[in-house]
Amino acid sequence: MNKRKKNSEVKNKKTRSQKKIVTFLDEFKSEIAAFFEINNEQPFELQQLHDHFDADDHKMQLILNGLLDELIEEGRIKRTPEGLYVSNVSANVLIGKVEHVNKNYAFIVMDSPLPEGSKLSENADVWVDSDDLRGAIDGDTVRITLFSDYRSGRRREGRVEEVIARGKTEFVGEIELWPKYGIVALDNRRMYEDVYIPENKLKGAQDGDKVLIHLTQYATRSRRMEGEVVEVLGKAGSHETEMHAILAEFGLPIRFSEELEAEANAIPDTISAEEIGRRRDMRDITTFTIDPADAKDFDDALSVRFLDNGNYEIGIHIADVTHYVRPGTALEQEAYARATSVYLVDRTVPMLPEKLSNNLCSLRPNEDKLTFSVVVEMSPEAKIKHEWFGRTVIHSDKRFSYEEAQEILEMQAAADKAATEEGFVDLSAPLPYAKELTLLNTLAHKLRADRFAKGAVNFETVEVKFRLDEAGKPLGIYTKVRKDAHKLIEEFMLLANRRVPEFIYQKSKDKGHPNTMVYRVHEEPDMEKLRIFAAFAGRLGYKMKFENEKLAAQSLNQLMEDLEGKPEQNALEQLAIRTMAKARYGTEDAGHFGLAFKRYSHFTSPIRRYPDMMAHRLLQHYLDGKPSPDRAELEPACKHSSAREQLAANAERASIKYKQVEFMASMEPDRVWNGIITGVTEFGIFVEITDTASEGLVRMNDLNDDYYELDKENYRLVGQRTKKFYTFGDAVKVKVKETNISRRSMDLVLADANPTRSTSSFKNTTERSRQRSAGSSPKDKGARRKRR
Repeated sequence: MNKRKKNSEVKNKKTRSQKKIVTFLDEFKSEIAAFFEINNEQPFELQQLHDHFDADDHKMQLILNGLLDELIEEGRIKRTPEGLYVSNVSANVLIGKVEHVNKNYAFIVMDSPLPEGSKLSENADVWVDSDDLRGAIDGDTVRITLFSDYRSGRRREGRVEEVIARGKTEFVGEIELWPKYGIVALDNRRMYEDVYIPENKLKGAQDGDKVLIHLTQYATRSRRMEGEVVEVLGKAGSHETEMHAILAEFGLPIRFSEELEAEANAIPDTISAEEIGRRRDMRDITTFTIDPADAKDFDDALSVRFLDNGNYEIGIHIADVTHYVRPGTALEQEAYARATSVYLVDRTVPMLPEKLSNNLCSLRPNEDKLTFSVVVEMSPEAKIKHEWFGRTVIHSDKRFSYEEAQEILEMQAAADKAATEEGFVDLSAPLPYAKELTLLNTLAHKLRADRFAKGAVNFETVEVKFRLDEAGKPLGIYTKVRKDAHKLIEEFMLLANRRVPEFIYQKSKDKGHPNTMVYRVHEEPDMEKLRIFAAFAGRLGYKMKFENEKLAAQSLNQLMEDLEGKPEQNALEQLAIRTMAKARYGTEDAGHFGLAFKRYSHFTSPIRRYPDMMAHRLLQHYLDGKPSPDRAELEPACKHSSAREQLAANAERASIKYKQVEFMASMEPDRVWNGIITGVTEFGIFVEITDTASEGLVRMNDLNDDYYELDKENYRLVGQRTKKFYTFGDAVKVKVKETNISRRSMDLVLADANPTRSTSSFKNTTERSRQRSAGSSPKDKGARRKRR
């Protein structure tokens, strides 16, 4: 026993000794690197370095030489052909974008490729103290220098050397007037300083107005931010002002110019006989639209014809926007600039003026309309036997809302069931177009089943909707339920979006290179990110397998099924979606992972998306037998459209968040809400209130029954004294402490200090983790259809 104890003591002593040596080497290495950073232009002989660092004995010289070799291998210093050592300045200078996540610090997300030989992870962010931003703000592209000790196991830190490009120069905020100046508190939550406005730059703004400002001076250690008022948006807090403020914040237009409206209004309302003669006339075939009840721009219609051979002719008809919006016109330039319609909680900001979006191009019932169509002959098994692409003229017989179409489907299904079970059919009140709707629904179910069999991922995201009064005040919040009528339309739009690029590709098979096309690209997910997500989901009791892409899709679909109705459903679904790559527009034929389509484009919504207009023009280009254009000509428009889509999505989310916070501010202050923890951070826990899908923050300062610290590995906050913890997926009860409508934020406090674990599996997992760490200190169309 004594011998065993002695050996143990020796082993422990040796381990402690080794730790000291490692620490010394790290510090010595950082000291050498710092020396070269300071003396970054002068080369040094090895003996000069020995002398400078007092490496007199042979052992220290060997250590120094070894550390110099490591720094060379890492690319931080270089050895010249003459044997001299010199700083490799570029190794520590990187380009990235500022994410100012906290008042006291920011992260720089790498933009530039890392220097050759660098051991820094490609996705490693760099921490920068706010005092070292040197006037850079959130979204700016900057050149930074890494501090010399960034490889010693600590977080990677640096400082901004230069602002290369400003991400944003205009911001929205509320102005407070003083005798000789104004102060604007910005709505943007990543802008932490108020902006000083000189008296001669106020542009008539009154105290309490919401204003759009342009920054003229950026804050540093020695100076404040200054700006000038660009536009007075109205009184802060009014519905109309706040909706305009959201559009201004994201650089989105509020209205069309008078010149553009005039150009649109000059377009003739009638369709000439000559134009009809150039098209396939499908006006005598049963045709209808299905859209949201409040929609005005009907950009797609379906036609149905029952064929003598037992198959069906299904027409997918899309508004022929490019017939009216011609290249070189102001309308074309504006459509490109906007690139997408924007859907806020109470309004649509269209890509095209109303004369086009709600009149000429909208497939309104009982009117002849020009369309671009995909017409397919389908078997009862939903297999395509023949397809045709081209320009058409249609006449919609009926305009259905989703709710009306769904009611007919359900009533017909009930009648069919009664006929089967009771042998009785009530023909006293035949349902309008029930036969056609039922057929389309049956085919849609088969198309959907085929997609999932081939690996499509079934993401059903929660869509938040509001009941608003005449002044725009939210009276209630509800989540939209997608039923068969929604899915029916979705499947046939997906079919058209898939068949158009496939047709274009097939036309080029004998040319040696594929025809250029604008695709909707969704790359396969990063398997490492999926494995990290699987480990996280596993802690909540959900088992997932990600050996390959096919299993990934199957596993994600199983997760969506398992989450149905669970408190953590929305939070975990959103986390899964964020793990995926973002869909974008591009000219590369890269496929769509989420839909399991080899080729996919956006063709079906040209009234509200510019890439669909590009797809229409390309399809007609190839139907006319013209050669493929250069991909490089179209790629900038794809990137522009992707960026504008992201801005529109951000604005939509901001408007939803604004109304959620406004609604919660109107509730009884002492009301207790059920919530689910959706994130844990160093500064608190995020909680989604189940009834309203509204998210707020319980700040660390308000967890006053203990001192809590973040346990990153286990996604939780742990109390130092009680070892009580709060973790992702826990059910909690909360009260609203404070709302800030302008910043669209909400602070919560816990109404019950005892969270409910989401599943027994998770409880067991985290309990074991808690036991292991005991006694130790443990160290985030919308109103139309889904964007695919």
